[in-house]
Amino acid sequence: MKRCVLVAIAALLLGACGRKAPEAPSVGTSNKNGTSLLADHPAAFVFDSLDDRPVTSEAMHGKPTVIALVTTGDLLGQAQVNYLLAMAKNDGDRINYALVALHPRKEIVIVDAYAKALGVDFPVALADASSTTSEAGPFGAIDAVPTTIVLARDGHIVWKHTGLAKSDEVRAHMRGL
Repeated sequence: MKRCVLVAIAALLLGACGRKAPEAPSVGTSNKNGTSLLADHPAAFVFDSLDDRPVTSEAMHGKPTVIALVTTGDLLGQAQVNYLLAMAKNDGDRINYALVALHPRKEIVIVDAYAKALGVDFPVALADASSTTSEAGPFGAIDAVPTTIVLARDGHIVWKHTGLAKSDEVRAHMRGL
């Protein structure tokens, strides 16, 4: 019995050491000059808003915009929302903030309860996870949540960050917008 356990442990260790771990998603992707990461044109998006405040590229145009893509079951996403809530409270109407939950329409009650529990006072929307996170999605490939996106006044993507983005990081990429 002891021998079987030792052989199993050795096999696990050899397997773990022999294979390269998959690469983690890129974190903090941006251009130094603040130009778009994806194309020569602004990001175009229309998300399914929970209320009458639209979460679209047209509605966000004209002001710097911060969009957080989250799922309701993710603790880092909750932390990201808390950072953005504090920022939005300080920024007033100078900057657009939006939360996009990668959930189907049938889960609107869950997303609404999530937003209310966290005290989200900026627009919240639902989005189809597969089309929003694909390479062809409005923000290019999204490898994980939370992902925070900063858009310039004209809608070009200035910064895309996978993982928890602290307020000072987000603000650093918003300077001059």
